[in-house]
Amino acid sequence: MKELNFIDLFSGAGGLSEGFINAGFKPIAHVEIDKKACETLETRLVYHKLNSENNLQNYYDYISGKISRIDLLKDFSSPEISASVINIAIGGNNNKIIFETIDKLAKGKEIDLIIGGPPCQAYSLVGRSRDKNRMKNDPRNFLYKEYAKFLKKYEPKVFVFENVMGLITAKNGSYFKNMRAYFKRIGYELDFTIQKSEEFGVLQKRRRIILIGWKKGSDFKYPVFDKIKEEFNTSQIFSDLKKLKPGEQNNVTKYANKTTVYLERFELRNGVDFVTQHIARPHNERDLNIYKIAIKKWLEKTERLKYPDLPTKLKTHKNEKAFVDRFKVVDINGLSHTMVAHIAKDGHHYIYPDTKQVRSISVREAARIQSFPDDYYFEGGRTAAYRQIGNAVPPLMAKEIAFQIKKQL
Repeated sequence: MKELNFIDLFSGAGGLSEGFINAGFKPIAHVEIDKKACETLETRLVYHKLNSENNLQNYYDYISGKISRIDLLKDFSSPEISASVINIAIGGNNNKIIFETIDKLAKGKEIDLIIGGPPCQAYSLVGRSRDKNRMKNDPRNFLYKEYAKFLKKYEPKVFVFENVMGLITAKNGSYFKNMRAYFKRIGYELDFTIQKSEEFGVLQKRRRIILIGWKKGSDFKYPVFDKIKEEFNTSQIFSDLKKLKPGEQNNVTKYANKTTVYLERFELRNGVDFVTQHIARPHNERDLNIYKIAIKKWLEKTERLKYPDLPTKLKTHKNEKAFVDRFKVVDINGLSHTMVAHIAKDGHHYIYPDTKQVRSISVREAARIQSFPDDYYFEGGRTAAYRQIGNAVPPLMAKEIAFQIKKQL
């Protein structure tokens, strides 16, 4: 059976790519503007190389701090892996450089798929609400045309375009309408659905548009995805991790408790006896006092803390109408709310649900909410890791999308 390959555009930390690799696809190239995300991608590609060689101990030595990243790349990477992570902005004259690099990597092979989703800030409801021009002049609105240039050049059998729900309503729906018309004009049939990540085993309420296109004349059909019927909650991804204090840095630590049904079922805790990046950010006294109130209110009454309800001494501004719900506790008995990149700026929206651990969630806890396995290592430090995780496509969701596409191809 022919090995199917793909190009990943706007790759981020590789959540979408991880799903496609786990479903049996081979990446030809990843294109991403964020340098730290590119380092994460390269590290993960080394993981997959060593995994295929039954030589993962060297990768574990790296993520546990026994060898340096320089040694990991020098001894276990390859020129092809390094070249395949293209750290450059898509668009303009850069496309020529990207095309030339991909052509060398493809070595004359046809490209089977193109996957990816342009940055969503220009389409998101939050992004539009914070911009005085409602993001009308944001150049990211038209990155789909850059995406289309890759479709025109490589003519893949199928493409996958993932994005936020706000894409449907941006500029009264005209962006999304024009986008679909543009893709059809260059030779693709397409359809889209709105998918719930929890139906793929991801423990958060996350709604995303999954637009899939296929070459006109092919017998491909928009796939039907298998949905997870079991119900899990976030306690299943928190209970085995060591308790943390604000600011505590557990870059490498042993698991504190036995594994859970969820972690086994979806292979998040995947074979080693340690976990990395269980790192908590520090908090000032005011924030900790607010977190205590928010946690108590949520655990006792299942109610969210609103800014106007805070004691006067804890308030720092007089605006009590905008963004009043910025302090939010993760639901220990249900699903997390949507993980977003803002977690890199502060932890107010992702407070750990325990009065004995007053803090925001750790990097590893955020990664698990997004369904990244524990051996997925995010480069660049705590802030960069949070940003990469918040921007990612959950790998569990990506794997099912990839699997159903593969069945047809």
